[in-house]
Amino acid sequence: MRVMIFADMEGVAGIQSWEHVGGSSPFYNEGRQLYTDEVSAAVRGCKNAGARDIIALDGHGGSYTGGKPFMSWVPDRLESGAEYVQGYAWARYVEPMERGECDCVVFVGAHAMAGVPDGVLCHTVSSEAWYNADINGTLVGESGIVAAIAGSFGVPAVFVSGDAATCREVQALCGESVVTAPVKVGLGRYAARNLAPHDACALIEARVQEALEHRDRWPKPLTFDAPVTFNVELHTPDRAAAFQGRTGVEVVGPRTVRASGATFWEAWDHFWYRS
Repeated sequence: MRVMIFADMEGVAGIQSWEHVGGSSPFYNEGRQLYTDEVSAAVRGCKNAGARDIIALDGHGGSYTGGKPFMSWVPDRLESGAEYVQGYAWARYVEPMERGECDCVVFVGAHAMAGVPDGVLCHTVSSEAWYNADINGTLVGESGIVAAIAGSFGVPAVFVSGDAATCREVQALCGESVVTAPVKVGLGRYAARNLAPHDACALIEARVQEALEHRDRWPKPLTFDAPVTFNVELHTPDRAAAFQGRTGVEVVGPRTVRASGATFWEAWDHFWYRS
């Protein structure tokens, strides 16, 4: 079995502030350790289920002030037996799926889309630039975007860990058979009732193993009827300037930009920057 782990930081147990996920705050060092340990737990779950190829991607854009994004893991805390992609543009690394070398994707540390009342640190791609995003009229957050990318290559999303709101969101979009590991419950955007880190890691390890061992229960890949249209509602009109003149992307309103394609990946490939 060949698995890709898409990881983010805001959905990790014990994290409920921006200071945990970037900048020069000492809370960021704490957050990096918590984040790394949950990813390692997911890798152990994959290995327990017999996965032979495991690729984990750091999808968290935060960093030390002035540092490079997508490099938040603590290297010597990473579980052996997997490969780790760091420093690569978010939601652009799809080579294993393009080659047909990925059977499923799992989400670790995922967070809810923008505007969810009980979503801890909820946002969609950028808390400052994006207001909402939808695919063919269906609102999606970051997990939905990645699930749709994977679905473009016939790959299902089978597991998610994060807060309860995120687990609810992914199941509603991808199917009730997605196995979940809710490691915290949001008490607002900046407060949560968390599992202890050890308990969160144990839950993730066990639930990832469960998800992979029951292939007959996997949901179908997330796909949308062609033409697939991706719309992003921006926070402010000035944000649209970055998309003007970009091939395959239209500015269709003061705060709205759109890309289309035969699959979601084709639309996303137009829309999102290349590494």
